[in-house]
Order: sequence, then C-alpha cells, then structure tokens
Amino acid sequence: MKAFYTAKNYSGEVKSGEMDVKNERDLANQLRSDGFVLTSFKELKNEENKIEIKFLDRFFSISLKDKLMFARNLSVMISSGLPLSRALKNISAQTKNKKFKKILDDIFKEIQSGSTFADCLARYPGIFNELFVNMIRVGEAGGNLEEVLNILALQLEKEHDLTSKVRGAMVYPAVIIVAMVGIAILMLTYILPKITGVFKDMNVDLPASTKFVIAISDALQHHGFLVGAGFVALVIFFKFFLTTGAGKKTIAFVSIHLPLIKNIVIKVNSARFARIYSSLLKSGVSVVESLKIISRTLTNYYYTEAISSGIEDIQKGVNLSQVIAKYPKIFPVLVYQMIEVGEETGKTEEVLLKLAEFYEAEIEQITKNMSSIIEPVLMIFIGSAVGFFAVSMLQPMYSLMDNIK
Repeated sequence: MKAFYTAKNYSGEVKSGEMDVKNERDLANQLRSDGFVLTSFKELKNEENKIEIKFLDRFFSISLKDKLMFARNLSVMISSGLPLSRALKNISAQTKNKKFKKILDDIFKEIQSGSTFADCLARYPGIFNELFVNMIRVGEAGGNLEEVLNILALQLEKEHDLTSKVRGAMVYPAVIIVAMVGIAILMLTYILPKITGVFKDMNVDLPASTKFVIAISDALQHHGFLVGAGFVALVIFFKFFLTTGAGKKTIAFVSIHLPLIKNIVIKVNSARFARIYSSLLKSGVSVVESLKIISRTLTNYYYTEAISSGIEDIQKGVNLSQVIAKYPKIFPVLVYQMIEVGEETGKTEEVLLKLAEFYEAEIEQITKNMSSIIEPVLMIFIGSAVGFFAVSMLQPMYSLMDNIK
C-alpha cells in the first residue's frame, strides 16, 4: 500500500513523504533504520480514489496574486487562533471572484464533513498545483500548517515578482511589434494598391520582391477573411502543439538556445528550482518526494527531464550536487557548487534560499536592462523590413523612369 508519513529523528529534524510499504509496522522499521521515529501515518490508496475532480475544475484557475493573498490571509487567521473552517469562511466572504468564492464554500463544507484540507484542495488542480497540495498535506500532518502557509505565501510572492519582471520586460518589444504589424497591414491594404495600380497600367516587368509584396497586398485586400481565419487556426494549432511532448521539447530547446532569452530562462528556472526545493525541505518533505514535486512543477522540458532522471540516482545514494553537475547547459556551475556546500555543511535549505535570492536579483538587473538590449535588435529588424518594402517599391519606379526616357 502507499502511505503518507511524517517522522522525526532525535535531533529534531522532521521529514515526510510517500512510501510503498506492507503496513505501518514495516514503515516504522524502515524509518528506524534511517534513525527516524514515525510520528504520523496515513494510507493514501483509498483516499486518493475518493477524490473526485470535475472536468471543468481541471482548467479553471485564478491569478497568482489571488493565490498569494489566499495563502497569506489564511496563515494570519490561523495564527490568530481561528479554526481552519472559520478562516476559510471569512476569506470566502471577502473574495470578489464568484467562482473562487464557490470553490472556497465547497472546501468549507467538505472540511466540515471530515475531509482533510489537502484532499479538498487536490480537487481543484487548475488552482492548487501539486506543490501547494503536498505542502499543505505536510503542514496538516506535522501540525505546522501556519508555518507552511507562510512558506507558501513567500514562494508565491517570489513567483509573482519573477513573472511580473519577465512580463514587464516583454511589454516594450511586444507593443513595438504589434504596432509595426498594424501599420504594415494598413499600408498593404489601403496605400499599396494605389501605387501598384500604376505598375499594372504601365505594364512594367516587376522584380521578385515587388511581386511578393503585391501578392501579400492582394491576399489581404481580396481574401482578408480567409487570411484572418488562417491566422487564428495557426494560433490554435500552435497552442495545441505546445501541450504535446514534441511541442514542449521544441519550445524548451529554443528558449535555452536563443541568445536574447537564454540567460533569463536559465536563471528563472534555477531560481525557481532553488526556492521550491528549499521550501519543500523546510516544510519537512523528503528529498526524493521534493524532487518528484519539482519535476512536475517546473515547466521547461529539459529541467523536468533532468530532475526526473536524477531521482533514481538519488535513491541509490548519489548526492544531488553530482546529479546537477551532469547538466551544465541548463544548470550554471554556481548551482552545483552551492548545493555541494549545502550537502557538506548540512544547511541545504539556507544555501538554496541564498542561491534563489542571488538569481532573483540577477533577473531583476537583466529585466531592467532588457529595453536597452532589445531596442537595437528591434531597430535592425524594423529597418530591414522598411528597407525591403522601400526597395521593392522604388525598383519599378526607376524602371518606369527609364522607359519614359
């Protein structure tokens, strides 16, 4: 059977996780051989079968900021002495999102009927991911739910800051590109046809670049609906492709090899890895279970594969630093070195937290300078597009002037 456990050694260190065992006594014996005493035990097999996830609840989500406020407010209320059910009722009354309010009310009813908080949250994977649910489960089992909620709130806050900084850095180039595409469509649809009409009347032999521009203009002018529908279909196909294994691998490969964004992607994933791993260890989750959760939390294919393949080595006794060192293209040398220091000193949690803070500071600096890095690239791109258009239009005009002479 599969069981969720928490255990403590004589120095006060707490660990928890899931393990396949014959019975509770077998689990206690295994933990005792590692120097730990079993403090709580829960069979998961039957419990997991009881968790029913509605189809639409798999896709409904709320903003990262709302989840952050939920974790922080719940932590404050529980630390003030309010029971969990009462705290959830209070948060539900303050929530403006009607769908989330209904979910909180349902969770309140389930807790009143005897379900655990973690099992209630697990019914809504679109809102509460595996990291969130597992940390809450550990907090419930270990009796330190308030502390775990504080750790989760800090984790979500840093996640929100990282996301906001990266998105903020992308706003400037996105606005420029959208404006440029809009102007190009306007010119190709309304202005260019008036110029190309002259070329057709004069029966001039047009260069290939001019024919290409005219073909795009004609397509937009006469088949605009089909072009728009084709673009929408392409976007839908691309979004679907990104959900497949090949799509995830492709976008991951591009993101860690594209010069402009490679540095950001590696540092963002390294910061997320370090902070999530530190949070899980601090909450009492075992090393193997922490790595399993991280492998399903990080979105980049190569990071997921690296951590997943390393779990088996960890179970054989290989240090995490040695596993990380096998992937120098996605984990900077500093990550390997800092984890090695943490393993040698027994302060892995603190070292990982400092590592996360270091990379978060690096990301902040990069995003601040992003506009100055992207601006010259955009100027070259825009200049090339304008130059191509100008040459395509000017070449036939020079031919016309030669014919007139």
